[in-house]
Amino acid sequence: MASNRERYAHRLDDQPAADSEVTVLTVGKHDETWSRARAFPSLEELTLHEPSTEQLAWAGSLKSVKRMRITHARPRTIEFIGTMSGIEELVLEYVSGFTDLAPLSALPALRALHMENLRGVSDFGGLAGAERLRYLAIYGTSDREQPISDLEFLRGLGELEVLALWQVKCRAPYPAMLPAVGLRNLKVLRIHRSYLATEEYALLEEGLGGVEGASWGPHGTVARSQIELPADDARARLTDESIRSLHPEVSLHYDGKRFIADPASRWFEFTGRGAGSVKCSSPNADAKCREKSTHYTLMKHQARALVDRVNGRPLEGHPVRTAES
Repeated sequence: MASNRERYAHRLDDQPAADSEVTVLTVGKHDETWSRARAFPSLEELTLHEPSTEQLAWAGSLKSVKRMRITHARPRTIEFIGTMSGIEELVLEYVSGFTDLAPLSALPALRALHMENLRGVSDFGGLAGAERLRYLAIYGTSDREQPISDLEFLRGLGELEVLALWQVKCRAPYPAMLPAVGLRNLKVLRIHRSYLATEEYALLEEGLGGVEGASWGPHGTVARSQIELPADDARARLTDESIRSLHPEVSLHYDGKRFIADPASRWFEFTGRGAGSVKCSSPNADAKCREKSTHYTLMKHQARALVDRVNGRPLEGHPVRTAES
């Protein structure tokens, strides 16, 4: 799917009428002649920006569209999407007014789903039937966390390979992330260390060994400011291409300047929602990190016992419990 930045290159007003070579189109409520969008026979990708009710209904009649983005809309229902049987990739950004995601589970070809700032949704149970989904992203924003009532819907997403959660708040108690542990095809997990209870991260580490991104440890370090890369630093003489591929710690700015983390601004951030932080240079930093590490190790031991019990593996000195026992 074309990036948000690129979508404006495909505005309806810039396209020749009924051109059979046009496969990507952006339509919005301010397009006075939007009805001519019906005439593009090869349309595969559609962006609806601030769409009208009529435009949303029209989109539901399209069978050739494989990729669709809807931004800044307030439909009372998304049932119109459920009729778009060819949809493989779907993005919903700043779409509110509805609460039920069940129409998405009726899309037989849906492989990738990105949802950002869905103000009317907290129950994602309607996704449980999207059995062929391989990529799922649920995003909030920096000024509003996306609420998630629970993660039980993940149990129905057996083919999921990538799960990305950003600026989210899960309302379910521990072990809320246990359904994620059952995702046998999961390859990548993207979630910051500050969104969940600390116990949830320990559970994910124990249950998703080998999954990219499923390793946080008791703490990480972050720099809260940057300094310009010194001229005598060897990285100052490298090409931009080398910096991008070999030195992700160096930021390339639009004006050509290069920046790195300011060592004086480095903090230890402890894993878990509300777990706190301490400046690396603080005299209390070592003791605080040891304390957090001890607690995190204990949490991982408890998580391992839970994972083994769920998987039917006997714990040391304990028989496997069955339904009969």
